[in-house]
Amino acid sequence: MPHATTTSSGAVRATVASPPRPTIREIAPGDVTAALREGWRDFLAKPSHLFFLALFYPLFGIVLGLAVFSDSGLWLVFPLVAGFAIVGPLAAIPLYEASRRRETGDECTWISCLDALRRPGVTSILIIGLMLAALFVAWIASAQAIFAATWGATPIAGPFAFLGEVLTTPSGWALVIVGHAVGAAFAALAFCIGVVSLPMLVDRDVGAGIALAASFAAVRENKRAMTLWAAIVAALLILGSAPLLVGLTVAMPVLGHATWRLYRRVVDENSVAKTPTRG
Repeated sequence: MPHATTTSSGAVRATVASPPRPTIREIAPGDVTAALREGWRDFLAKPSHLFFLALFYPLFGIVLGLAVFSDSGLWLVFPLVAGFAIVGPLAAIPLYEASRRRETGDECTWISCLDALRRPGVTSILIIGLMLAALFVAWIASAQAIFAATWGATPIAGPFAFLGEVLTTPSGWALVIVGHAVGAAFAALAFCIGVVSLPMLVDRDVGAGIALAASFAAVRENKRAMTLWAAIVAALLILGSAPLLVGLTVAMPVLGHATWRLYRRVVDENSVAKTPTRG
């Protein structure tokens, strides 16, 4: 809200008050499982137009997998699939909008779900999206460096031979252990960045800085519950990726809706002004 201040010379100057910081609630593991159940119900209520959103994930993974499915590019398949954990919160924005509309009783179609990208906060969404995209690129670069350091110049004979060597040789074990450790660190940072910030920017009239601060605060103040949620996200992404990524057509929408529901439990809805909506 704008207000007037008086300078030392007596002139009156209009200033704009900073938006209040969101209030973070303390949640329990029961809130996490409840949010997951609510996300499942959201998915069942509007599955027909949400499936196409989720299909981007498996199609993206399959296309990239086929593109690198050569002896020299086999190592890249896992890092690309694992990258879903980094960019997933950004691509789930229409799902947050769908859950918001179901909550308020507004019309919910696949076109109306894209209204989230026409809100005043779209610039802040873009800023956080660029952060996640940069994190994804950094993860791929790190995976390449890890492969070069652990595997060296050893040629890859083929997919089955490569898998066998990964599981049975010291260099393969080093690749798996170091790769998973570094990947987990990237995924944890992406989780802290996006778990609350992006749903908030769909719902709230705040900037990227406040949304990011709220996201990190939500994780910091609810370590037990957020650790459980991160484990659930990882487990569903792994299960969804296993059958040629087809399971992501269900896992990703459910996780998107459930993330919105968890956000609503973590952030006090009366602590900040909501973003004006259209329709």
